[in-house]
Amino acid sequence: MIALAYAVALAGASTGAVLLQRQSVYARMTIRRDTIIRVPAAPRKSNARPIKWKEKDAPSCIAWSRMAAAMVSSPTTIDVIVKGGTRYRVKLEKSCQSIDFYSGFYVDGNRDGMVCEDRDMMHARSGGACMIGKFKTLVAAQ
Repeated sequence: MIALAYAVALAGASTGAVLLQRQSVYARMTIRRDTIIRVPAAPRKSNARPIKWKEKDAPSCIAWSRMAAAMVSSPTTIDVIVKGGTRYRVKLEKSCQSIDFYSGFYVDGNRDGMVCEDRDMMHARSGGACMIGKFKTLVAAQ
């Protein structure tokens, strides 16, 4: 750009305007915006007594900005903890049993800011992806 400005100064103002005008005809800019939400894995406490969870109905969508932590609870389920302490179980489609989510995973964000059943996918860092089948709210069994 400095070389162009120097050439414009040497050639004169009218020629410089033509050079700049020609250059702007070929200039093009593309702006894309992708949002990827990485959910950190919740640490496991080795000396804590395991909690038995009971599944209840849950909303069909969760705001991705509320997700605080997650852990793989079985080959086809991931437990997500949201801000405020509510725990949800994400049930993945049945064909995804062999995907390794233990190495980490992420969710692509949508314009509406929600992660929804039968619409969004969880992507394993190891390469695969699974459709979210169902959300369930988890409550401690007594």
